[in-house]
Amino acid sequence: MAGALICEGCSSTAPADARFCPACGLPLPEVESQPTGVLSAVGGDPALGTPLLIVTRGANAGSRFALGEGTTSIGRQEDSDIFLDDVTVSRRHAQLLRSPDGIEVQDSGSLNGTYLNDRRIERAPLAEGDRLQVGKYKLLFVLEVA
Repeated sequence: MAGALICEGCSSTAPADARFCPACGLPLPEVESQPTGVLSAVGGDPALGTPLLIVTRGANAGSRFALGEGTTSIGRQEDSDIFLDDVTVSRRHAQLLRSPDGIEVQDSGSLNGTYLNDRRIERAPLAEGDRLQVGKYKLLFVLEVA
């Protein structure tokens, strides 16, 4: 949704002129604090933008993780590329697999599962605006213009 705001409480989207989240009723953040420069396609061209995961719920809310080439690990293990420190996250919870065709998320046999847009998945491609859930953490996938 172009010009949409993202609720920090539930990760739902709302129209750009909304002041409260239509899903949970929380006040929405100011436009200045929202992700900017979002593009609609995921590609291998770095000029198109940097793929990011933004933590929208969890202890690290507001943290941004740039996704590099190859595989990015997500988990509670301290050497994970994206370290999420909570017992609801498995040590080796999931992986993000980047290729010239885009980015896929793959569950690594986690106990609590990996969810993409509220559906449990084993492996699935990521698209602009997708919501990923790992344990109690919710993350938003975006492309940010460099």
